[in-house]
Amino acid sequence: MDKPVKSAVLVGIQLPKVSTAELEASLQELTRLVTTLGYNVVGQVTQKRSNDRTVTVLGDGKLKELAQWTNGTGVVASVVDVKISKAKQKWLDDKEEPNETEATSDNESEESENEEANNLIPEEKRNSAQVVIVDTELSPSQIRNLESAVGCTVFDRTGVIIEIFSRHAKTKTARLQVEIARLTYLGPRLRETGGGEDREGGGGKGVGESAIELDKRKVRDRIKELRTELEAIGNQHQVRRNRRDQEISVALVGYTNAGKSSLMRAMTGSEIYVADKLFATLDTTIRPIYPETRPKVLLSDTVGFIKKLPHDLVASFKSTLDEALNASLLLFVVDSSDASFRSQLEVTKTTLSEVGADEIPSLLVLNKRDNLSAEEAAALMVEFPDAIMISTRDKDDLKRMREKIMSYFETDMVDEDIFIPYTVQGIIGEIRSKIRVLSESYNENGVTLRVRSPEKVLEQIKKKLIPPPRTR
Repeated sequence: MDKPVKSAVLVGIQLPKVSTAELEASLQELTRLVTTLGYNVVGQVTQKRSNDRTVTVLGDGKLKELAQWTNGTGVVASVVDVKISKAKQKWLDDKEEPNETEATSDNESEESENEEANNLIPEEKRNSAQVVIVDTELSPSQIRNLESAVGCTVFDRTGVIIEIFSRHAKTKTARLQVEIARLTYLGPRLRETGGGEDREGGGGKGVGESAIELDKRKVRDRIKELRTELEAIGNQHQVRRNRRDQEISVALVGYTNAGKSSLMRAMTGSEIYVADKLFATLDTTIRPIYPETRPKVLLSDTVGFIKKLPHDLVASFKSTLDEALNASLLLFVVDSSDASFRSQLEVTKTTLSEVGADEIPSLLVLNKRDNLSAEEAAALMVEFPDAIMISTRDKDDLKRMREKIMSYFETDMVDEDIFIPYTVQGIIGEIRSKIRVLSESYNENGVTLRVRSPEKVLEQIKKKLIPPPRTR
């Protein structure tokens, strides 16, 4: 039996340097993230604030409005129970009662305030959300205070992204990377579960440590284990990269859901997972372009980027992003039908600069051309004259994409004639697998191939044609 879908209300904070359009775009993106997580978004609460570091992020009025979505109190419960002395209580009880006129006036004012507070959102929307999701990163105390006021679970943007990554990680590498980021995020947010009583040991390490301190130490130890395991896998990946060092590699990079996996599938003919979801791909996939080119070109698909991507996730996925760092060419893939693709492109470039991949040659790919009008497509090509505009559903576009990639690499290649005597065995097959053969001619002594190749590969072939020195 399927579990009922939980409903979520989103909270957006508009800081001084954030425009209304940017706020709306960020909330739309958060809506997609939350939907990918499996929640149903039923509403939004937004507020302009000078900063997002206050106790509850929201002001008192907006906090009460948010609480009406979740049937909460709208008030943060006091963490410390303040006890009043008997003398002070007696003094409070003995205070002069207000006269009847004052009491009536106060009651009317209080009823008016209560009525206004009870009408912050329409009746049909009250108590319709079971989860609150805030479009910023919250501190542990902010999450605790908000949950106290709204009476339900509160996630911040980082928590949502990490949860999506956890669900979509398939390979061992991705699972390790996500688990490190998840524990790094959860560590400071661990809470006491047993009233904060100390767990006393028998004189060894951890004597007198509270339950929360022990739990945090376990998290730190587990992160250390995971990093050691990830480092070992990373070494294996580096060995594979070294083996591919002589081959041309192209990395697809871009915002999540820009169409990288669809392009990868179309260009390589492989069964790559494609879904209209954010972060559908977390693992790096490497395939040769098909039909195979000469020289062979390897295409790699990488994890997508997003605004406010948690730094811990960027750090954890460094081994995955190293594919971009080691690429010969980066293809920046954008969804050209998305009005915000320019800012998304900047996010991608900024994130790649964090891992040192900002100086690698690149080509802009304006994807999803089929979602544009002719006028929109023409305007974009004027704005980005060096880009290539494609649809992964158009075979002619894919052919142009393939030719564009090959022409880029061929500008640094040299054309040369190589003579291979018939007495040399196996070298022609190697040449055909690694180098583009332009023409060939034969005589009684051997074959002459006109080839186009990177100089480094050509030098390696020539060395194999040098006969070994004669031994006496």
